[in-house]
Amino acid sequence: MILSASIFLLTLFFVIWQPKGLQIGTTAIIGALVALIVGVVSFDDVWIVTGIVWDATLAFIGIIILSMVLDEIGFFEWCAIKMAKLSAGNGHLMFVYSLLLGAFISALFANDGAALILTPILLAKMRILKLNAKSIIAFLLAGGFISDSASLPFVFSNLTNIVTANYFNIGFAQYLSTMYIPYIVSTLFSILVLWLFLRKDIPAFVDVTLLKHPDEVLKSKTLFYASWLFLALLLVGYFIGDAYGLPVSVFALGGGLLFLLIANSFKVVDPKKIIISAPWQVVWFSIGLYIVVYGLKNAGLTDYLHEVLLALNAQGDTIAVIGTGFIAAILSAVMNNMPTVMIMDIALNDIPNQALAYANIIGCNLGPKMTPFGSLATLLWLHVLAQKGVKITFAQYSKFGLLVTPPILLVVLLSL
Repeated sequence: MILSASIFLLTLFFVIWQPKGLQIGTTAIIGALVALIVGVVSFDDVWIVTGIVWDATLAFIGIIILSMVLDEIGFFEWCAIKMAKLSAGNGHLMFVYSLLLGAFISALFANDGAALILTPILLAKMRILKLNAKSIIAFLLAGGFISDSASLPFVFSNLTNIVTANYFNIGFAQYLSTMYIPYIVSTLFSILVLWLFLRKDIPAFVDVTLLKHPDEVLKSKTLFYASWLFLALLLVGYFIGDAYGLPVSVFALGGGLLFLLIANSFKVVDPKKIIISAPWQVVWFSIGLYIVVYGLKNAGLTDYLHEVLLALNAQGDTIAVIGTGFIAAILSAVMNNMPTVMIMDIALNDIPNQALAYANIIGCNLGPKMTPFGSLATLLWLHVLAQKGVKITFAQYSKFGLLVTPPILLVVLLSL
């Protein structure tokens, strides 16, 4: 256990630190190789882990490719400007609309898409609107939070959703029918709590006349309007795939590549550039880190957790759901939600209560907001902001996350 835990902690430390530009996927693969060499995992374990994460990873790549193409044609910028214009200059309405936009994008394009693509656009618009530093930080903190708290409704809305749904054989329609209420509750309650915490930093009035007309940012109006139809058809495709037992990645990756080809026919994107800049490191990160985590499973960590979760389950659904969700949340905040979701899934195996699988997802999606290193999306989000000249300190982020997350997490778990 000590050896497995040491390898995991060192791997996670270098993933967060990223010394001399060492990429997260490379670090995770090095950690996996060390675990393999010292014997805490076997080659058989590698195949088991690959079988667990391949669908989630390929689906994530597909969603990001689709998001990158839509970003290139001006889709998200159009949405951001439209949202600002709809507020008619009311700063508080703009705050609410920006969070609703974040919730919409997080649901359809995953939390990473919302954090990485929408954040730079919103930041650029806020600078054009001449918001002060406090107001910008308020909008960014809230937007970063909603990208994870709203990543609940669809299987593809978060990597944790896909991994858990696959692990417990939860179908697309079954998942949606269970999680649409927690999604609505999480979105609305998050907006309320975030507004209460940040309202003093939100400007009363914003001069939205400084922004362009939304249509001016579109590279192709025809493709833009066609993209809405494409997204609707893609969503239908997920339901059809569910009926025939097809993996989520068939439609997520297939849809992303198909839309890339469509956009290329309109001469508005460079496919080679999109493919090269896609986050392939996430593939190696998912496989590598999960192999390292499997070493903890082999050492008995999941057995201890299994006993705790069994005891919680014996107390009835309410206590079991809240307890499981908070355990997942705390572990995610401390050691990142990607390894946590796998450890918890394994620990929940053979416990006859599928509600706990959903509680695990909620905990792993909201819990990471308590610390800057709780999720890959947050680490990448902070990196993007730093490149844009916005510095959010560890203390600043953690103070905000620790105050806001627990009440929202509790309410969402109760809604489940």
